[in-house]
Amino acid sequence: MADPMVIVDDLHVVYRVYGASGDKGTAATALVRMLRRQRRPSIREVHAIRGISFVAYRGDAVGVIGRNGSGKSTLLRAIAGLIPPEQGAVYTDGHGALLGVNAALLDDLTGERNIVLGLLAMGMTPPEVKEHYQKVVEFSGVGDFINLPMRTYSTGMGSRLRFSIASAKNHDILLIDEALATGDAEFRVKSHNRIDELRAQAGTVFLVAHNLGEVEETCNRVIWLEKGTIVRAGDDVPGIIDEYLVATGGQPRAREPAKS
Repeated sequence: MADPMVIVDDLHVVYRVYGASGDKGTAATALVRMLRRQRRPSIREVHAIRGISFVAYRGDAVGVIGRNGSGKSTLLRAIAGLIPPEQGAVYTDGHGALLGVNAALLDDLTGERNIVLGLLAMGMTPPEVKEHYQKVVEFSGVGDFINLPMRTYSTGMGSRLRFSIASAKNHDILLIDEALATGDAEFRVKSHNRIDELRAQAGTVFLVAHNLGEVEETCNRVIWLEKGTIVRAGDDVPGIIDEYLVATGGQPRAREPAKS
């Protein structure tokens, strides 16, 4: 059996929202409360993850599916260590790198400077950055835009550059949150191949994607979340995806018949 890379043990994540009674909590209203000695605004708790447990092994690519608000992004952020558990724990053998649609790239800097800063932030030395730079540019396909500020990039170009930077290093655990959604067909093929390489090099990948075809093509396991709990999880990726589609009012995916 492969080594466990991520162990999620009875994980609960709770967000606390202040001012849930309708008070927007601006600086002006806060000052009024102070002057009037009013109590702080009410707090509403949102139980985003409710007692999830599972194990992901070295070499796994785990798809995380579910409707909006089901807890997918929260789960990835918890695995990456960006959100503290309210209860339970997350254990990882290595560092989790979260790649999302809002990954930190600086709009006022050029793509070139963002690549350099991104690679340095991942722990590469200046010689390693120099070695990997051109590969990142070529993989992203942004062309001459590499010398222009990021604010001039389309959403798809920014997404491709984010993935190219993050995947330049062989991470122990790579967490991808809808970062491939805006890539074109050619880039999706390249990104799937890169994910396969990461898995072959003993990494573990988590992929959140509304495009279920990407999950089925890329992942060997899937977790279906609903309201912060696991509905189904396992290695029957096509079967679980079909159940999810039926449960959400869709139809099972059409697939090529298996070759004898």
